Amino acid sequence: MTQCTELWVDRGQLRNTKVVSTELAELNEGEVLVAIDKFGLTANNVSYAVSGDAIGYWRFYPAQDEWGKVPVWGCANVIASTCAEVPVGERLWGFFPMASHVVLQPGNIVADQFIDFAQHRKDLPSLYNAYRRTQAEPDFLSAMETERCLLFPLFATSFMLYDYLLDNNFFGVQQILIGSVSSKTGFGLAKMLQNDPQVTPRIIGLTSAPNVDFVEGLNCCDEIIIYGDEANVDGSLTSAYVDMSGDVRLTTALHTHVGDNMVESCMVGATHWEHGGKAGQLPGAKPKFFFAPGHIAKREAEWGPGVAMAKAMAASAEVAKSIDSEMTVEWTRDVLALEALWLSMLDNKVSPQRGQMVSLL
Repeated sequence: MTQCTELWVDRGQLRNTKVVSTELAELNEGEVLVAIDKFGLTANNVSYAVSGDAIGYWRFYPAQDEWGKVPVWGCANVIASTCAEVPVGERLWGFFPMASHVVLQPGNIVADQFIDFAQHRKDLPSLYNAYRRTQAEPDFLSAMETERCLLFPLFATSFMLYDYLLDNNFFGVQQILIGSVSSKTGFGLAKMLQNDPQVTPRIIGLTSAPNVDFVEGLNCCDEIIIYGDEANVDGSLTSAYVDMSGDVRLTTALHTHVGDNMVESCMVGATHWEHGGKAGQLPGAKPKFFFAPGHIAKREAEWGPGVAMAKAMAASAEVAKSIDSEMTVEWTRDVLALEALWLSMLDNKVSPQRGQMVSLL
């Protein structure tokens, strides 16, 4: 039997964690056992935990009582199978728990992917239920496994935000404000906007003082403003705000300063999760949550199946290559070290230049 090591997180107290080791039972017919040899850990995973009940991220891999399994993006090998169409040796990329192993139930199997047909996942977004069979994918993706785990899921959200703004003609604004621009989703969006010659609004990034040099090195913003200096934003310009921080204080300060010139305001992440909450009545556009799978579904209907994600993957690869020299990848290979890394992520103590990869095998 295979022993599985997992890190569980208290859904109500995210700093409480526990290591769980179990012996996995024999596979039922139609299942596969995968060994997860790498996954990325970013502030995005903190956002998954913060919104786990509201959006359903805890439902992908249910745990007992008050505990939850934070999902991550990673790569895995099929090491046992009772599913003839997905044999031992298959390489997968997809949505996994923070664990060494997991059992999946493949369905809707095609050459380059399958869907996990586990009963508890049937009502969850297909974006997260799909597992890519990497042998059938373009070679450039196989050569970028680490980037795919660490960056692509966030840059895919960046692309959907970019496409959302483009689809709405940037709401006619003169500037786009990006909260927590040092986050991967934040600077991914900024890079995509900066690289598009048809984007005319100025790109204003907001970040903390220690991250200014990093953002400047990315050359993705027309102006960088430090938290606390929101009054330096030009409030006379019509603005669209895209927030990765989840910090109600920042949202309130910007809306109050820009006033009715805040034409669009969308909430995406929660890098400053402890300062979340509802801002109440604010001047300008009412803040609304941006759910990337919802925009993908819209584009799937308009463009056809798979086109939106293919565009997102291509854009992600382009941005990942452009920042290669700006990031250092660090590896964690012990579950106790993973516990410490999780706490550092919660406390926003991991520098944006440091990409965190994990293996519990």
